[in-house]
Amino acid sequence: MPYSKLKKRLDDGEVVILDGATGTELQRRGIDMDPAAWCGVATLGNDRLLSDIHRDYIAVGAEVITANTFASSRLMLSGAGYGDQVAEINRRAVEAALHARDTAPDGRAVVVAGSLSHMIPIAEGTAKSDLRKLPSDSQLSDAFHEVAQILKASGAELIILEMMYHPQRAKLALEAAQATGLPLWFGLSARRDRKGRMISFLQHEDLPLSAVTDLLPAAGVDAAGCMHSGADLIAEAQAETRKTFDGALMAYPDGGYFEMPDWRFIDVIEPQRMEAFFLDWLHQGTRIIGACCGLSVEHIQAAARARDRFVQSRA
Repeated sequence: MPYSKLKKRLDDGEVVILDGATGTELQRRGIDMDPAAWCGVATLGNDRLLSDIHRDYIAVGAEVITANTFASSRLMLSGAGYGDQVAEINRRAVEAALHARDTAPDGRAVVVAGSLSHMIPIAEGTAKSDLRKLPSDSQLSDAFHEVAQILKASGAELIILEMMYHPQRAKLALEAAQATGLPLWFGLSARRDRKGRMISFLQHEDLPLSAVTDLLPAAGVDAAGCMHSGADLIAEAQAETRKTFDGALMAYPDGGYFEMPDWRFIDVIEPQRMEAFFLDWLHQGTRIIGACCGLSVEHIQAAARARDRFVQSRA
């Protein structure tokens, strides 16, 4: 299994390159985002383009590619009128990633991950959760378990919990991922409060990041770290994560900002500047580097260059 080899490399302290964004890359390449479900519905009819995106990341050095399932739970798809296609959408997303891995010249050692987020419907015209449509805990749990099991059945070799910032929803997502028995990585998200302090990304309440990092179990999570957050937050968030987690640290920042349903590609960090951040994080102990929303193939090229510079510095 490719993942067992990847895990051994992490255990040996080697650097692993994660891919870049899928949803925003679909948008960048001309695909419309759904007003209710963002990038989840975009898998339908775009299987070939999704595979092309994954292959592009593999070509520049990505060793883990992530299926376009971040916004594909029943919680998101039902509101867009696609509740009867949850299984199909998630299956096709994983299959597009598997096809890219199997057809890429250097794809044999690449691991295909399924993304599981706790995203819930967004209030129209905003980037914030619609508090009037909050699902119950049982609805959340059912939706997370459903997606996690579809990811496993479709051939995902790893589940990445993405953008964990709400403690209760994150706990339920973690339980659903653990129930699959698949390897698991945990990505949390942060922001700064009005006083400049780093806290959980949760928008309607100020919570310390420790409210999320404390959820990390003593065993069963192979990697954890900060994602879907600005590059300036990563190092501080990694330090907080390290207080309760001794596995591999991962970092994959975003760029631009979200206005439902589109990502605004404004003031996106330049790949050369991103390379400097990657290199700093590697020297600080991070071992998995990649990029998410708003960042693309050029940023993963920068990650690969940073890895090479880091390895050379230790030779």
